[in-house]
Amino acid sequence: MELYYNIVSPPCQSVLLVGKKLGITFDLKEVNPHLPEVREQLRKFNPQHTIPTFIEDGHVIWESYAIAIYLVEKYGNGDDSLYPRDPKVRSVVNQRLFFDNGLMFKSAIEYVECILKKKLEPTEEMQQRLKKALGLLESFVKERAFVASDHLTIADICLLSSVTLLTGIKYDLAAFPGITAWVARVTGELPDYGEFHKELYEKSMEYIKTL
Repeated sequence: MELYYNIVSPPCQSVLLVGKKLGITFDLKEVNPHLPEVREQLRKFNPQHTIPTFIEDGHVIWESYAIAIYLVEKYGNGDDSLYPRDPKVRSVVNQRLFFDNGLMFKSAIEYVECILKKKLEPTEEMQQRLKKALGLLESFVKERAFVASDHLTIADICLLSSVTLLTGIKYDLAAFPGITAWVARVTGELPDYGEFHKELYEKSMEYIKTL
C-alpha cells in the first residue's frame, strides 16, 4: 500500500501515527506537494492533488480522516477501540474529528502560517479563534482521559497533530494544563513516538528554512 506524504504536514502525521499504532508498513512516497511536477503526478489519481494520498490495489483515498478510518476498519484485526463500533461512542469520535477539521486544525494552521509564511503577527481575531478552539479541546480532555472516550481513538491522534503544530512554534500552552497532560497520555500510547517526533522536528526545521 502506497502513501504519498510529507511528515511536516499534520494530516500526514495523523495517518502515519495511525499506521504505527496498527503495525502497518506503508510503501512511503515522500513528496513536496508545492512542486508543480508533484502536483501533476498526484493529479493522475487524486484530482485535488493533496497529501496524504493512499493507494491500495488501485483503490485511492485522500483526506486524512477517511484514510485513518479505512485503516482501522480494515486492519484493526477485530479491535475497534481506535474507531469504536458502538454508535454513541463513535458519534463522539466523529464529532471530535469534525471539530478538528472545522476549527482546531483550521485555526492552528492559520495562526502558524501567519507567523512562518507571512512573517506577521497573528491578528486579534486569529488569536481569539485559536484560544476558543484550545478552550474547547481543554474542556474535552477534562471530561475524560482522552478526547472521545476513556481510551485512545483516532480523534486523539488527529487532534494531536494539530496541537503539535502549535508546540512546534513554541506556542504557550500554560493556560491549558489539561491539553498538556493529554498530549503526554496520547504520545505514551504511540509506538516509537520519540523517534517519530525527532524526524518531524528535523524535517520541520529544514522546511522552515525554505520559507
